[in-house]
Amino acid sequence: MKFCSECAAPLREMIPEGDNRPRYVCSACDTIHYQNPRVVTGCLVTAGRQVLLCRRAIEPRLGYWTIPAGFMENGETMREGALRETWEEAAAEVEDVALYRLFDIPHINQVYVFFRGELAGGYGIGPESLEVRLFDEQDIPWSELAFPIVTDVLTDYFSDRQGDEYPVRVSKPSPLWAKQTQHKRS
Repeated sequence: MKFCSECAAPLREMIPEGDNRPRYVCSACDTIHYQNPRVVTGCLVTAGRQVLLCRRAIEPRLGYWTIPAGFMENGETMREGALRETWEEAAAEVEDVALYRLFDIPHINQVYVFFRGELAGGYGIGPESLEVRLFDEQDIPWSELAFPIVTDVLTDYFSDRQGDEYPVRVSKPSPLWAKQTQHKRS
Protein backbone atom coordinates (compact mmCIF):
# COMPACT_ATOMS: atom_id res chain seq x y z
CA MET A 1 0.00 0.00 0.00
CA LYS A 2 1.53 3.31 -1.06
CA PHE A 3 -1.23 5.92 -1.19
CA CYS A 4 -4.23 6.86 0.92
CA SER A 5 -7.59 5.77 -0.47
CA GLU A 6 -9.17 8.83 1.20
CA CYS A 7 -6.95 11.63 -0.13
CA ALA A 8 -4.25 9.97 -2.32
CA ALA A 9 -1.35 11.26 -0.18
CA PRO A 10 1.60 8.94 0.50
CA LEU A 11 1.34 6.49 3.39
CA ARG A 12 3.88 5.77 6.05
CA GLU A 13 4.15 2.61 8.11
CA MET A 14 4.09 3.27 11.85
CA ILE A 15 2.50 2.18 15.10
CA PRO A 16 -0.37 4.61 15.77
CA GLU A 17 -0.81 5.99 19.25
CA GLY A 18 -2.73 3.52 21.39
CA ASP A 19 -2.03 0.63 18.99
CA ASN A 20 0.52 -2.17 19.23
CA ARG A 21 1.30 -3.05 15.61
CA PRO A 22 2.51 -1.28 12.50
CA ARG A 23 -0.22 0.16 10.28
CA TYR A 24 -0.28 2.26 7.14
CA VAL A 25 -1.10 5.84 8.13
CA CYS A 26 -1.75 8.72 5.76
CA SER A 27 0.88 11.46 5.93
CA ALA A 28 -1.76 14.12 5.15
CA CYS A 29 -5.14 13.18 6.65
CA ASP A 30 -3.89 10.70 9.31
CA THR A 31 -6.34 7.99 8.18
CA ILE A 32 -5.24 4.62 9.52
CA HIS A 33 -5.52 1.89 6.89
CA TYR A 34 -6.16 -1.36 8.74
CA GLN A 35 -5.40 -4.60 6.95
CA ASN A 36 -7.30 -7.46 8.52
CA PRO A 37 -7.67 -11.14 7.69
CA ARG A 38 -9.93 -12.10 4.81
CA VAL A 39 -12.66 -14.70 5.23
CA VAL A 40 -12.98 -17.56 2.75
CA THR A 41 -16.24 -19.46 2.98
CA GLY A 42 -17.42 -22.56 1.19
CA CYS A 43 -19.61 -25.62 1.32
CA LEU A 44 -18.85 -29.33 1.27
CA VAL A 45 -21.80 -30.50 -0.80
CA THR A 46 -22.89 -34.12 -0.61
CA ALA A 47 -25.35 -36.16 -2.67
CA GLY A 48 -25.93 -39.35 -0.76
CA ARG A 49 -22.46 -40.90 -0.36
CA GLN A 50 -20.81 -38.65 -2.97
CA VAL A 51 -19.16 -35.23 -2.65
CA LEU A 52 -19.28 -32.39 -5.18
CA LEU A 53 -15.95 -31.02 -6.40
CA CYS A 54 -15.11 -28.32 -8.94
CA ARG A 55 -12.09 -28.25 -11.25
CA ARG A 56 -10.75 -24.69 -11.06
CA ALA A 57 -10.88 -22.50 -14.18
CA ILE A 58 -8.90 -19.74 -12.47
CA GLU A 59 -5.57 -19.28 -10.72
CA PRO A 60 -4.35 -20.10 -8.24
CA ARG A 61 -4.22 -23.83 -8.94
CA LEU A 62 -5.93 -23.74 -12.33
CA GLY A 63 -7.10 -27.22 -13.33
CA TYR A 64 -7.04 -28.66 -9.81
CA TRP A 65 -10.09 -29.89 -7.87
CA THR A 66 -11.59 -28.03 -4.93
CA ILE A 67 -14.63 -27.59 -2.75
CA PRO A 68 -16.79 -24.63 -3.88
CA ALA A 69 -15.45 -21.69 -1.86
CA GLY A 70 -14.27 -18.12 -2.12
CA PHE A 71 -13.96 -14.78 -0.38
CA MET A 72 -16.94 -13.41 1.51
CA GLU A 73 -18.52 -10.27 0.16
CA ASN A 74 -19.50 -7.27 2.26
CA GLY A 75 -23.09 -7.42 3.43
CA GLU A 76 -23.43 -11.20 3.53
CA THR A 77 -23.23 -13.77 6.30
CA MET A 78 -20.73 -16.61 6.20
CA ARG A 79 -23.54 -19.03 5.32
CA GLU A 80 -24.81 -16.75 2.55
CA GLY A 81 -21.27 -16.48 1.18
CA ALA A 82 -20.82 -20.26 1.17
CA LEU A 83 -24.13 -20.76 -0.65
CA ARG A 84 -23.33 -17.97 -3.15
CA GLU A 85 -19.93 -19.47 -3.91
CA THR A 86 -21.51 -22.91 -4.35
CA TRP A 87 -23.99 -21.44 -6.82
CA GLU A 88 -21.33 -19.44 -8.67
CA GLU A 89 -18.90 -22.34 -9.03
CA ALA A 90 -21.22 -25.33 -9.32
CA ALA A 91 -24.70 -23.96 -10.12
CA ALA A 92 -25.84 -25.97 -7.11
CA GLU A 93 -28.34 -25.25 -4.38
CA VAL A 94 -27.79 -26.80 -0.98
CA GLU A 95 -30.14 -27.78 1.85
CA ASP A 96 -29.63 -28.88 5.45
CA VAL A 97 -26.64 -26.53 5.72
CA ALA A 98 -24.58 -26.79 8.91
CA LEU A 99 -21.31 -25.24 10.06
CA TYR A 100 -18.56 -27.83 9.74
CA ARG A 101 -14.89 -26.63 9.76
CA LEU A 102 -13.01 -23.48 10.72
CA PHE A 103 -9.36 -22.87 9.92
CA ASP A 104 -7.19 -20.03 11.23
CA ILE A 105 -4.41 -19.40 8.70
CA PRO A 106 -2.38 -16.49 10.08
CA HIS A 107 0.60 -16.89 7.73
CA ILE A 108 -1.60 -15.79 4.79
CA ASN A 109 -3.99 -13.61 6.85
CA GLN A 110 -7.07 -15.72 6.11
CA VAL A 111 -9.83 -17.51 7.98
CA TYR A 112 -11.63 -20.39 6.25
CA VAL A 113 -15.21 -21.29 7.17
CA PHE A 114 -16.74 -24.43 5.66
CA PHE A 115 -20.32 -25.55 5.86
CA ARG A 116 -21.68 -28.97 4.99
CA GLY A 117 -24.96 -29.64 3.19
CA GLU A 118 -26.91 -31.87 0.84
CA LEU A 119 -27.33 -31.15 -2.86
CA ALA A 120 -30.90 -29.91 -3.47
CA GLY A 121 -31.29 -30.89 -7.12
CA GLY A 122 -28.88 -30.66 -10.00
CA TYR A 123 -25.59 -28.90 -10.55
CA GLY A 124 -23.70 -27.33 -13.43
CA ILE A 125 -20.51 -25.54 -14.34
CA GLY A 126 -20.03 -21.96 -13.17
CA PRO A 127 -17.64 -19.44 -14.76
CA GLU A 128 -14.84 -20.24 -12.27
CA SER A 129 -14.99 -24.00 -12.95
CA LEU A 130 -13.81 -26.15 -15.85
CA GLU A 131 -15.73 -29.18 -14.65
CA VAL A 132 -18.00 -30.12 -11.74
CA ARG A 133 -18.51 -33.72 -10.64
CA LEU A 134 -19.80 -35.92 -7.87
CA PHE A 135 -17.17 -38.30 -6.48
CA ASP A 136 -17.37 -41.45 -4.40
CA GLU A 137 -14.72 -41.52 -1.68
CA GLN A 138 -12.53 -44.05 -3.53
CA ASP A 139 -12.59 -41.88 -6.69
CA ILE A 140 -11.46 -38.58 -5.14
CA PRO A 141 -8.48 -37.28 -7.18
CA TRP A 142 -6.35 -36.82 -4.04
CA SER A 143 -3.17 -35.89 -5.92
CA GLU A 144 -5.09 -33.27 -7.94
CA LEU A 145 -6.67 -31.34 -5.06
CA ALA A 146 -6.00 -27.62 -5.27
CA PHE A 147 -5.16 -26.87 -1.65
CA PRO A 148 -4.09 -28.82 1.44
CA ILE A 149 -7.13 -27.45 3.25
CA VAL A 150 -9.41 -29.28 0.77
CA THR A 151 -7.59 -32.51 1.64
CA ASP A 152 -8.11 -31.77 5.35
CA VAL A 153 -11.85 -31.12 4.97
CA LEU A 154 -12.45 -34.21 2.83
CA THR A 155 -10.36 -36.44 5.11
CA ASP A 156 -12.28 -35.22 8.17
CA TYR A 157 -15.61 -35.64 6.39
CA PHE A 158 -14.98 -39.26 5.37
CA SER A 159 -13.77 -40.05 8.89
CA ASP A 160 -16.78 -38.32 10.49
CA ARG A 161 -19.17 -40.06 8.11
CA GLN A 162 -18.15 -43.45 9.50
CA GLY A 163 -19.65 -42.53 12.88
CA ASP A 164 -22.37 -40.29 11.43
CA GLU A 165 -21.19 -37.45 13.67
CA TYR A 166 -19.96 -34.15 12.23
CA PRO A 167 -18.45 -32.02 14.98
CA VAL A 168 -17.43 -28.45 14.25
CA ARG A 169 -13.65 -28.29 14.44
CA VAL A 170 -11.38 -25.27 14.69
CA SER A 171 -7.82 -25.84 13.45
CA LYS A 172 -4.61 -24.23 12.45
CA PRO A 173 -2.79 -25.75 9.52
CA SER A 174 0.20 -27.96 10.24
CA PRO A 175 3.68 -26.48 9.68
CA LEU A 176 3.91 -28.61 6.51
CA TRP A 177 0.67 -27.04 5.22
CA ALA A 178 2.09 -23.57 5.89
CA LYS A 179 5.29 -24.45 4.03
CA GLN A 180 3.32 -25.82 1.04
CA THR A 181 1.17 -22.69 0.90
CA GLN A 182 4.16 -20.35 1.06
CA HIS A 183 5.79 -22.30 -1.79
CA LYS A 184 2.64 -22.10 -3.93
CA ARG A 185 2.30 -18.36 -3.33
CA SER A 186 5.83 -17.54 -4.51
